[in-house]
Amino acid sequence: MRGGLRYSIAGPAICLLISATATYGQNAASGSASQAPNAPPVVITLDEAIHRAQSSDPAFAAMKAASSSAALDRSIAVAGLLPSAHLFNQSIYTQPNGIFSGGAAGQPSAPLPKFVANDSRPWEYLAQGIVDETLSLAGTAAVRRASAAAAQAAAEQEIAARGLVAGVTSLFYTALAANSKFAVAQQALKEAVHFTKITQDREQVREAAHADVIKAQLEERSRQREMEDAELAAEKAHLELGVLMFPDPRTPFTLSAPAAAPPLASREDIEASAAKNSPELRSALAALAVSKADVLAARAAYLPDLRLEVIYGIDANQFAVNGPLNSDGTQARNLGYSTSVTVNIPVWDWLATEHKVKQSVIRRKVAQVALTATQRQLIAKLNEAYSEAATARDQLASLDQSVTMAAESMRLTTAAYQGGEGTVLEVVDAQNAYVIAQNAREDGQVRYENALADLQTITGTM
Repeated sequence: MRGGLRYSIAGPAICLLISATATYGQNAASGSASQAPNAPPVVITLDEAIHRAQSSDPAFAAMKAASSSAALDRSIAVAGLLPSAHLFNQSIYTQPNGIFSGGAAGQPSAPLPKFVANDSRPWEYLAQGIVDETLSLAGTAAVRRASAAAAQAAAEQEIAARGLVAGVTSLFYTALAANSKFAVAQQALKEAVHFTKITQDREQVREAAHADVIKAQLEERSRQREMEDAELAAEKAHLELGVLMFPDPRTPFTLSAPAAAPPLASREDIEASAAKNSPELRSALAALAVSKADVLAARAAYLPDLRLEVIYGIDANQFAVNGPLNSDGTQARNLGYSTSVTVNIPVWDWLATEHKVKQSVIRRKVAQVALTATQRQLIAKLNEAYSEAATARDQLASLDQSVTMAAESMRLTTAAYQGGEGTVLEVVDAQNAYVIAQNAREDGQVRYENALADLQTITGTM
């Protein structure tokens, strides 16, 4: 009785809002949102629901963006270790001071600038290519930290992805169970209507009291209300799932359930997968690596920095490769190079570096405690999830048997009442027992699927 129900909720007051938001960048999330009104509902499998949710869930999108950004941070940190090159171009004009220098033979005299620092001519031209490199332990620490932060962000993205899968799985099977419960409520209402007719027929032939008819009618009214509540619950479940899949959550769709529930792996395989694939453990390890890199970066401030710079180009009074001719016929060459080596040695900073090192060591200790706590929590969560899944699996067969026995009990009790050998209360109790058994079986199925999803979230075997 799973799947097959179609829900479409009218709400003209919000149609404009939905249609406006549906056109904003979400067409890829669902191609069915713009389908014709009379088009058949979209058939959604669990895999399709997960895929659609991954395309529209804002929390997952934020974690994915954070992971991509952290990977780029690592690339930026690596680039900081490599030499950089840039072109420098500048033209300087300084107001003359009214005094002219004696020019070389055959050359006119030139006015001297007012600013002594601006060479001996009013005009100065610079066109240079500059390559510089800084060598320090801080750069290496930055790369380590960025690499660890990228690993941590990737693990956090994996945690978000697995959490989304578990959440969608829970909503998917909850919606399936709601569909089945609605079908059960419809069938129970039919049984109640049929039993009311039986009591009325028996009353007419004076085989039953009018109290039996009243009791049957009360049961029928109760079943009617239960069916309405079940229909409302199914609509809510579909809307909650539709929010994750469609721009318009009211888009009609049907759910296609898997043929059978997946089997439960052995505890040894589960533990091995959890130890190998746990993103929580990877995140904690990466956080510890980040804190260690912070300690290294803080201690790097004790060491000197070495800066190398190579300049090639011109710095002359003429924007030209060669200068003017001298009196002896020689000519200066403006194009050339210069190099510089700078060593920056820290001497005293009022213990700021020492305090930064202490801060980073404190944070590293906290990361170590968090790692051990994560390991303990992983062991506990793994055992809890496996026990829950095993218990839910073992109870499925019992729940199926309960449904079979409840159906048979209702049939026999109803037949006995028609033969004058039973009471109306016995029939009502049998009907209630059948509905309870049916709903319990659906709840048991959801419990098992949720337990499997939680277990798969821990082990990474999604």
